[in-house]
Amino acid sequence: MVISSNLKESIRQQRELLTGLLGEVMLTLAGQCAPLLGERGRLEAVLDEALPQLLCCKHLYVLNKDGKQLTDNMTQSGPDSSHFGRNRINRPYMQGIIGSTDFKLSEAYISRNKRRPCLSAIQVIRDGDNARIGFLGADYDLRELPHTKESYQEPYDWKQIKGDPAIRRAVFQQERVESQMDSKLDDIFPFVYELMTEHGVFHAKFHFSSSLLTIWLSSDPFTYGILNIDELTDPDICLVYAKYPYHRRAIVPPENIMPVFELFRTLRFADENIYLRSGSLNVVNGMVALNFSCDGSHYMRCDEFLMKNADFWFGEML
Repeated sequence: MVISSNLKESIRQQRELLTGLLGEVMLTLAGQCAPLLGERGRLEAVLDEALPQLLCCKHLYVLNKDGKQLTDNMTQSGPDSSHFGRNRINRPYMQGIIGSTDFKLSEAYISRNKRRPCLSAIQVIRDGDNARIGFLGADYDLRELPHTKESYQEPYDWKQIKGDPAIRRAVFQQERVESQMDSKLDDIFPFVYELMTEHGVFHAKFHFSSSLLTIWLSSDPFTYGILNIDELTDPDICLVYAKYPYHRRAIVPPENIMPVFELFRTLRFADENIYLRSGSLNVVNGMVALNFSCDGSHYMRCDEFLMKNADFWFGEML
């Protein structure tokens, strides 16, 4: 799936922010390191003193011009000598730094030892004649970086994702088999409407083919519940869920919930080969998600979904 332009822009903004926070500090530090490349002890002392200035830096180190490490890894918990003498020249964060720029913030990569998402900032070290004599490196664990998740918000544009090609090729060799849920929709839809409007369910997903419903509750949004066909057809099940007002952040009007469900029904029964396998509604972000028998999936705003009829959908599937 192609990364959305919104996500790309958010990544670009975060990289610019990090570059601004790190670039000047590393340039200054590289200048302090330049006359000390032959003196390991003094070099490590300079790195150790500078470490607090580099945000939440995991490892700080110096390499010679060929990429061989001249110092221990300086860390928040003290020096780590296991990397002294290591040649880093072929690591992902070193690519593109020689001959193209004096500072580089790498793409994210998986660290060799801890197997965690990381990125590295690399600053060229130059001598008084402006010759490249080494590199200053700073490694970061993505989980510990500041500001890395603040500016991105999931866009609500329609997304279409094509599924398994093997399933798509065989779609006309299969036919919908009526499930237990299919025959009980007249009772199940009003029950789920009641859960969403009166009992705090903000996200509900109908698994039509397997006759299950998964629900997320405002009172406990970090877990989900699974209701089987027997529970979905027992009116007393509402007694299990406390009364809870319609979510204050909901952007789907309550009167639009049943029309969404009815359109699910239409897409479930309109064709024997291409049919809805599952459909969900989230009243807080206003999104509808659909998965069809051809393994195609769609995500779109509720209002946009209600504007499209069955002819549109089956034209999209074919």
